[in-house]
Amino acid sequence: MLVDSLVIIPTYNEKENIEKIIRTVFALPTPFHVLIIDDGSPDGTADIVKQLQGEYSGKLFIEERKGKLGLGTAYIHGFKWALKHEYEFIFEMDADFSHNPSDLIRLRQACLDGADLSIGSRYVTGVNVVNWPMSRVLMSYFASVYVRFITGIDIHDATAGFKCYKRRVLEKIEMDKIKFVGYAFQIEMKFTAINYGFKVVEVPIIFTDRTEGISKMSTRIFREAFLGVIQMKVNSWFRKY
Repeated sequence: MLVDSLVIIPTYNEKENIEKIIRTVFALPTPFHVLIIDDGSPDGTADIVKQLQGEYSGKLFIEERKGKLGLGTAYIHGFKWALKHEYEFIFEMDADFSHNPSDLIRLRQACLDGADLSIGSRYVTGVNVVNWPMSRVLMSYFASVYVRFITGIDIHDATAGFKCYKRRVLEKIEMDKIKFVGYAFQIEMKFTAINYGFKVVEVPIIFTDRTEGISKMSTRIFREAFLGVIQMKVNSWFRKY
């Protein structure tokens, strides 16, 4: 059976979650392939994936990188791999179950229904976040308000990292020109897709904070996003899309 959908999951120290998330994706009624991009996890995450490859031969893949190179570069590595292997729908998803794997089907359906990029959105129908402290909810929510104000893009969840791209979007975006590696990477990819004229649709999801493992969020990542949005908007004035 030809499978046209690839789920890219970047990992760094996700041994508590990785086997469960892989098994959950493969148990879905819609078939997906999974690509793990592991940044040299010292906790043995990659070894767990490689053991599972025997069980999921031809469906589970891993690319190992040396050291923590950043979320954005992990996804770009995965995007290039996906294009080389001719997938039609390419997904971003976290390993920690903050994104519900069953929502992959809804994101894919949104692209089948006409979206070029579908976003699993926490804020398109209010605030749908579970287990976050109020300070982080407010920071995340108003980050998206700030992005809309600066860039003019009509996206309620600008920093969302749960997405489905149609192949043609990633073929069009010059990925070597994407500058940012943290939350700003997620904003820049949406901003670039919209400026190229692609149709972006937000699909409401419920985001649940991780229960196992350690969050990779930091103030540096938020700072990059805050300043990066202004830089990105200014640069866009001098760029042809």
